[in-house]
Amino acid sequence: MRWLHRLALWSALAGCLAACAVALLTVASIVGRQAGRPIQGDVELSQFGIALCIALCLPWCQLRRANIIVDFFTQKAPPAMNRALDALGAFLLALMVALLAWRSTVGAQAVREAGETTMILGLPMWLSYAALAPGLALTALVAFAQAVGWEGKE
Repeated sequence: MRWLHRLALWSALAGCLAACAVALLTVASIVGRQAGRPIQGDVELSQFGIALCIALCLPWCQLRRANIIVDFFTQKAPPAMNRALDALGAFLLALMVALLAWRSTVGAQAVREAGETTMILGLPMWLSYAALAPGLALTALVAFAQAVGWEGKE
């Protein structure tokens, strides 16, 4: 499924851009502190940016099977058993991340209705919840495709 591969790649690239933006913000904030002009809300923005980065990079990580696995007990198992266990793990991950995507969306709606904002900058908190949902949903889609064996098919 080439389109899923492309979506995961573009998501990871966007996540990398978010990480680079956080790095630049951090450097600018440190330099600004030394000059007596710190960036207000830099911690809020950094927390939001890194959470976004992680959520956006998860689909690529799952697509590349780069998550940590503990195969101590299955090293000597037959390949068919390992494939079945990998498929089960991918399915369980798909369920978990789909649940997180759904709850992030519901949480964003609740926080928006409550009108919560960040402490220093006064940014709407619902944006940070809502920004996580697409990356989590795409991760669920990738994991589900792996669980059912669609990932290698065109």
